[in-house]
Parts: sequence; structure tokens; C-alpha cells
Amino acid sequence: METYNVVVIGGGSAGLMVAAGAAGLGARVALVEGRSMGGDCLNFGCVPSKALLRSAKTVALARRGEAAVAPATPVFDWAGVAGRVQGVIDAIAPHDSVERFESLGVEVLTGTGRLLSPTRVEVALAAGGTRTLEAKAVVLATGSEPAVPPIPGLAEAGYQTNETVFTMPAQPRRLLVIGGGPIGVELGQAFARLGSQVTLAEALARILPREDPEVAALVGAALERDGVRLRPGMQVVRVERRPGGKAAVLAPFGQDGGPEETVEVDDILVAVGRRPKTAGLGLEAAGVRHGRGGIEVDARLRTSARTVYACGDVTGPYLFTHMANQQARVVIQNALLPVKTRIDYRVVPWCTFTDPEAAQVGLNETQAAEQSVPVRVVRVPFADIDRAVCDGETEGFVKVLTPPGRDDILGATVVGAHAGDLIHVLVLAMQARLGLGRIGGMVHIYPTRAEVFRRVADEARKASFTPRLRHLVGGYLRWRRG
Repeated sequence: METYNVVVIGGGSAGLMVAAGAAGLGARVALVEGRSMGGDCLNFGCVPSKALLRSAKTVALARRGEAAVAPATPVFDWAGVAGRVQGVIDAIAPHDSVERFESLGVEVLTGTGRLLSPTRVEVALAAGGTRTLEAKAVVLATGSEPAVPPIPGLAEAGYQTNETVFTMPAQPRRLLVIGGGPIGVELGQAFARLGSQVTLAEALARILPREDPEVAALVGAALERDGVRLRPGMQVVRVERRPGGKAAVLAPFGQDGGPEETVEVDDILVAVGRRPKTAGLGLEAAGVRHGRGGIEVDARLRTSARTVYACGDVTGPYLFTHMANQQARVVIQNALLPVKTRIDYRVVPWCTFTDPEAAQVGLNETQAAEQSVPVRVVRVPFADIDRAVCDGETEGFVKVLTPPGRDDILGATVVGAHAGDLIHVLVLAMQARLGLGRIGGMVHIYPTRAEVFRRVADEARKASFTPRLRHLVGGYLRWRRG
């Protein structure tokens, strides 16, 4: 039996990064994937959802009209929208294809893998038969799958998840979205803009519970403008199939016997979160500890079996493609090289791609209060930024948290157009430990939305200009006048 430097189980974002990086170092690599190369991000997640959001935004812009252009009635159909989504996937897929990875020197095995021991993997090949691989290191990168709540009648009535919604044969006229997290609000807004009657039920008191209340309120108002009917604090207690559709019964969350509400729909999208894919991996045989949150790892992303590593959604704690890629880089070094490194979760940004977008890094105000961290909050609305006014995209703001009397950044929130792109200025500043003063000292191109960061730095500097300091400077200037 030939020995590999590393065997990777899972061909999603994390697994592909490990395989390509290891092969680039000269390692002998085997990659095991039983479904589609590219994993959830390419086939069911980031790529198709953002392609759908783009079509939906184009429709919304045409209907609304702006910049002296009259509103219009756009002509489109679901087949065309779904076809464009698939076209975007097809355009990106070659980068993640079997052919590309084989050209990099990776041996790609189509099938499912399970651990026989901490150094041995059995592959059930899709074409039939099995192969057993010996490895110096095994990397588990099997990702996650949609979590489906045990709602009575849901399975019998049928439902969609992010794995099926983009290939529906027809767009539902009436859609119920269960879950007010990022997936639910993004797709809920998209389908509303495309003309579906959307009801969004979220068991908690508000949508986007990880965000500050004012962020959730601003995004919620945008969804309601687009026609989404928000039902916060309501859970789906049962689903029934009826002639011509389905009926979902909603009730107040956590209240036995509360008033019920029936919503008649054509389809249901379940978007209540994700769960790690660990079934069938042979974790017990290899002595790999795991729980409801996925596979347990240390700061070097090594499991309880010293030769087995895990990265991506299967281990968390942040279920983002960009975090999976970052974890993969750590695994490559630790699994193959003598100099080790640790994963750094100190600066992890994320973005919810609604319109407006909502991006976050570090602490927000709610978390600072919960952790009793004293902060100074600097807030600048996009309505004060000339380029935002020119573009007619003034909704939203930038909010930065610093320690009182200092300018190092503890966290930041950007809400508005292009927030997911803009926040990287603050991500870099936090990673490099640069304060707002350094950002304010940059030359910012005029007119751009990025000027908002100079304004934030200016506001922070003004706040530091205390009455005592103002008095001292004023006295000095009067002395200069003679």
C-alpha cells in the first residue's frame, strides 16, 4: 500500500484549498469527494445565491427607477433567472473541477471516504469497489448541510432548502421562509423582488439576531419595503398539505397555547441554520472526538487523533467560505511542515448580502454591553458621504467601536451598499493593529464611498479634542497673535 502525505475527505472550499496547497508544496495528495466538486459554496450556497440576488436587484432597480430614469416593468421569467444562476456556476466550476486538480498533481477519487484508523482511509468508489489509502495526515473537510427542524407535517408537505431552491421548476407565487438568519433574509428579499408573496417567520424576537438591533431593524425595513411580510417571534408548529398548496400554522415562540396564525403558501424554504456532516466518517474508529457542533479541534486544527485534522464547516466555529479557506491554510502548514501555526479568530468579518448589505467585524455594541467592555462609538451615516448622495444610495452607516480615549479598533459595522467590500479597510486595520488615526491620515480618493472611513477618523479625533485641550490650544493661538 502506497503512502500519501495527506488524504483529504471533502471537495468543498476547505478541502480544495488543502489539496491544492499541499500539492503545490510537492506533497502526494489524494482528494475524496462523493458529490460535486466545489462543495456547498459553488453549487448550493455563495455562488448561486449571489447570482440570484443580482437578478433580483436588477428587477428591483427597474421597477423603482432612479437617477431621473422612469420606473419600468421588467420582463423576465423564472426559467431565465434560474438559467443565469446555473450559468454563473458553470463559469466558475472549472476552477474547482477534477481536471484542474488532477493537473495540479492531486489524485481525485470520486466516492465516499471513512476512517479505518488515524492513518488509514477506506474509499467506497462511485464506480464500484473500494480502495484503502495510507496517509501521514488525514484532513476532514466534509462541510455542513441544512438543518431541518422536526415540524409535524413538514416532510409530508415537502419543502426547499438552499440545496434545492435554485433548481425549482417554477417560482412559487406564495413562499414561506422559515428562519431569519442570513440565508433566510437574503433569499426572502430576492424572491419578493422577483414577485413572490413572501412571509418570513423567525422564532426569535427579531431577524439577524447576531447583529445589533439597529442593523436588524434597518435590514428588516428594507425587506418590508420589498414586500416581505416579517413574522418575528413566531415559530411554525405544523404544516398541512391542502388542495393547490400548503398551510403552515404559526404560533408565538415559547408560549404554550398562544394565538395561532395560518399562512397558505405554494412552497416552504427552510433556512434555520446548518449542521456539520460527520455521519459515516468512521470517527469512532480513529478516536476522533466530535459533538453537535462538529469535530473537536485544537488551535492547530488537529483533532484528538494526532494525525487527523479538520477544517471548514465540519468543525466551525464560523460557517463562512472565507473562514474555511483560512483554516485550510493553517492545516496545510501544520499537517505538512515542521514549523507550526495556530488559527486566529481575533478578526473574523462577515456580511449578510441583503440590500442594503450588513457587514461586521469584531465587537458590536450589543456584544460590548454583554461583555461589559467600555467603548466609544463613532458613527457616520452614508447620507453625509458625497458619492453615496450621487449614487442615490444613502441608506446605512459606518459604526466603529474604540476604547474610550484611544483610537484602536475593537469592532466595526458597515450597513449600506457595498458594505461587504468596504469593511475590508477596517479588517486590515484591526489585523495590523492600526488605529483610526492611521486611517484618517490616508489620502482617500474623492468622490468614493470609502471616504466614510476618513470621516469616521475625523469624528473620533473631534471627540478626543476635550474642552481642556481646546482651551490650551486656544491660549497658544492667542499668544501667537500677540
